[in-house]
This record gives sequence, structure tokens and C-alpha cells, in this order.
Amino acid sequence: MTDLQHRIRLFVYRMSAAGPSYLLLRRSDGVNPTWGPIDGPIQFHEQIETAIRREVREDVGLPDPQGLVDLKMPKHWELGDEQVIEWPYGVQIMAPAESLILDSRWSESRWTGFSETYTQLCLELDRAAVTRLHTLITAA
Repeated sequence: MTDLQHRIRLFVYRMSAAGPSYLLLRRSDGVNPTWGPIDGPIQFHEQIETAIRREVREDVGLPDPQGLVDLKMPKHWELGDEQVIEWPYGVQIMAPAESLILDSRWSESRWTGFSETYTQLCLELDRAAVTRLHTLITAA
């Protein structure tokens, strides 16, 4: 029997006069010491928007996002008898950068501009997602 899981990948950003900056996080478990977005499961009977609010609050201690951008790039992959669908979203927040309260699964955080964000992300799908997000929010 195959187990199907839905997960979210959240690219948190803030807007300023200088343009958008993006939140990068590093895991504290040492398994994956690279920089990346918030990620987490969508729990059974949970709407995507509810999962996004929960993950932002639990992972970085920020209040509800001000804006959600569906990047329309779901990724489906299989690992043994497990199927995973990941849903990437852009999440705009208005809180100051210093107001982050990291969950214990994250060891570090930093806000970076697009160029640095792009080069720090190790997964090609994450780079494609942040590129789409950057294009959508700067074109408006």
C-alpha cells in the first residue's frame, strides 16, 4: 500500500524600498546543513492555508502572513512506497527581521536579497520557485 503525504515549502519574503528580501533557514539536525525555506507537512483534514499559518507560527514565531502567492509548481515524487506532493508558496510577512523566534529544528536564519537567496538554495526546484516568486512580486 502506498502512503501519500502532502507537504508545503514556504518562501517567506518582506518588501522594503530596496526590494524584497527572503528568509533562509538552516536545519539544526546536521543532516541537511544547507539553507532552505520553511517546510512541513499538511496534516490530515487541514487546508493548505491553515498549514501555512501553522508552519510560519511554529517554525519562526511570526504572526499570520499578510499575503500568500501560490507558485503553481507542485512537485510529486516517490520514495519506496511513499508518495509526496510538495506545494510551494510565497508568504509575505510584515514583522521586523529581528522578531523571528526559531523552532529548535532550525539553527540559523538570515534575510537575503534575490541573488544571494538563489545561490544559497541547493535544490533546483527551490531556485525555480524563488525565481518565480521574485518575478511575480516585482512585476506587480
